[in-house]
Amino acid sequence: MPLYFDNRIVTRLSITGKSVRNRAALPLIGLAALLLLIAPHPSRGQNSSAASPDSTSQPTLVAEEEGEDAPRRKLVKWNEFDGVITTVRVGAGFLYEGAAYVQDEESKQQFDLEPAGKVRDFRLLFSGRLKTKRSITWKTGVMYDGPSDSWLLRETGIMVAVPELRGHIFIGRTKEGFSLNKVMVGYAGWTMERATMSDATVPILGDGVKWLGYVPELNLIWNIGYYIDSFNARQAFSTYDNQFVVRIAWVKLLSEAKRTLLHLGFNGRSGAVDDDELQIRSRPEAFPASYFVDTGKFRAYNTRMAGWEVYYRAGRWLFGNEYWAQAVNSPDTGDPLFHGGDVAATWLITGETRTYNTVGGFFKAVSPAKTVFQGGPGAWEAVLRFSYIDLDSGTLRGGKFWRITPMVNWHLSDNLRLELTYGYGMLERFDRKGATHFFQSRIQMQI
Repeated sequence: MPLYFDNRIVTRLSITGKSVRNRAALPLIGLAALLLLIAPHPSRGQNSSAASPDSTSQPTLVAEEEGEDAPRRKLVKWNEFDGVITTVRVGAGFLYEGAAYVQDEESKQQFDLEPAGKVRDFRLLFSGRLKTKRSITWKTGVMYDGPSDSWLLRETGIMVAVPELRGHIFIGRTKEGFSLNKVMVGYAGWTMERATMSDATVPILGDGVKWLGYVPELNLIWNIGYYIDSFNARQAFSTYDNQFVVRIAWVKLLSEAKRTLLHLGFNGRSGAVDDDELQIRSRPEAFPASYFVDTGKFRAYNTRMAGWEVYYRAGRWLFGNEYWAQAVNSPDTGDPLFHGGDVAATWLITGETRTYNTVGGFFKAVSPAKTVFQGGPGAWEAVLRFSYIDLDSGTLRGGKFWRITPMVNWHLSDNLRLELTYGYGMLERFDRKGATHFFQSRIQMQI
């Protein structure tokens, strides 16, 4: 059965101690209240007639969707322009989050964690479609990066439709293409943070060329990319001189009526390490926290990664598992082999379904059937995830860490989301096993 699931699908431009201190949560509460007060009434902002999206997205892709997908509903109209040569859309995103911790004595010996609230992300985005016979879309963006306290150039480039090659070619700065969850826009994910293995081993961006293909009659999608560091050598994500990434997935809509879908994918990656020096590390899925697992810097020449991704969507339910291994060519440290991944389940209590993009091979953001600003409940999403990472291999002792995370997302609208998260994690490092309770919250807004 082909993946052109609905004849209503059309090409579009996306315009649419034991003590815990609570001070870190106060800015979140204040900002949430402010946003609720200034949020537009549906008659002057939200498109109240917008229905829930189809469970599968269009068989075409625009540059904006490749990296920073816009909300389906339009919050404002002043940010869209229709020029002679190109259309232009101006977008923005903002994340603020807080975290607090309760640690046992062993954990305190490993790290001394303090409650904190921080601006995680602020970005300005620009995108459009050239008025050419062949579909050519473009995008660019700048982002304030909390970890480095600096402004970075985000996804930037052009997307050219190439039906002769059954897909699209993207040229510029973009997601490498390894892992469905990593490919997804960060604002669209079901958890506050990606799994530790993802952050430790997959750079967030790459500069190069990517071919995204889709053969509906075979239920087959792929992305193949080659990236170099000629233009990003000073960026924090630039840890490789060059890398080759391939992702192939078989995707089947099992029942359109029941909105059931199965995604089976394979990821492969090979990269030449920048300056023959590598460091694998990750925070414990809490942005304000320290790096729990960390190999430190060591001499290495190249890495190879391979793994799977399996997702099953049954209407309001979504189940997923990703796992991969990274083999490092590092004779000095015994050629270590690291591995990790996660398994997750999400339940949209209010009945929505996460739309799946059939060309990019990823799930899109939740769009409420009826937003809070239309008098509805918004969309409520319950999430449970277990993640694991092992960075103990060869002579390196980067640590082992697992975490279980139940959380709730409240999608007030397509533009505003609140997240409440609890986590329990166990770190095995420094010859100790330390347990930590995590209490996290985030507010997210985008136009």
